[in-house]
Amino acid sequence: MTPDAFFALLVYAFVTSITPGPNNFMLLASGVNFGFARTIPHMLGIGIGFLVLLLAVGFGLGAVLTAFPVLHTGLKIAGGAYLLYLAWKIARSRSLSGKGETKARPMRFIDAAAFQWVNPKAWVMAITAMAVYANPEHPFLSVALISIAFTIVNLPSVSVWAGFGTALRGFLSDTARLKWFNIAMGVLLAATLWPMLR
Repeated sequence: MTPDAFFALLVYAFVTSITPGPNNFMLLASGVNFGFARTIPHMLGIGIGFLVLLLAVGFGLGAVLTAFPVLHTGLKIAGGAYLLYLAWKIARSRSLSGKGETKARPMRFIDAAAFQWVNPKAWVMAITAMAVYANPEHPFLSVALISIAFTIVNLPSVSVWAGFGTALRGFLSDTARLKWFNIAMGVLLAATLWPMLR
């Protein structure tokens, strides 16, 4: 891979990692509701989970899903259902962590990592990266370079969303504002399914 191609890959990884999607909306809501420090396992789970998904796609899982469309359809249905469940939970959250809602907790590392396997945006990112930037003549090197590019940009990108959410905690300490913020985040998270339905 030439330096120019790697730079283009870094730009692709950055743009897809920092733009709105299920992970980033959940991190924004988690930053508001639980603060930055308690959201770190969620951020790390996204990074590691996506890296494992990317490697799996690079080493053949994407081809399996293309060959067996019923598996892809099943994955989309499971992912959509789980995403709607998460959107419902976020929309119903009514208090900041430490202010009376003892049952609420941030997403754990393993939950966030596993979510990547049913996250429609993560699949699109991984399959597109492998289709566009992988060199069939050097498959292992290509998969390694693509993985490195996403590893470099992913954590800083998702940290922006958690940080922005944390910055909003003071403003959203008002119960009514927090309620409407969480409803809006739940609706936006559910809306990320729209591209999958087309």
